[in-house]
Amino acid sequence: MRYLFGTGIIGAITAGATLLRGSRDAPITWRAVLAWASWGITLALAVGTAIDARRAERGLPVADDSPIAAKQAKERAKAEKDRKKKVKELAR
Repeated sequence: MRYLFGTGIIGAITAGATLLRGSRDAPITWRAVLAWASWGITLALAVGTAIDARRAERGLPVADDSPIAAKQAKERAKAEKDRKKKVKELAR
């Protein structure tokens, strides 16, 4: 639930509201279409980031192109290193 109130999603929603107010009486031009396309991309990225954060918190893998993937890979490498260290100590 807290992912719904992330700064990216709140920012995208407020930008959409501002865009809607600004384009309510304006004619549809190529600039308006680009503005709405840009807002759609921003919203999609914000939702995708929230989904990746939720998946990472639950320990599920995230896509390799996600900003969270690098952190998850570091954590996996550290856990593997710690596991090998424990196995080596137990072998003594």
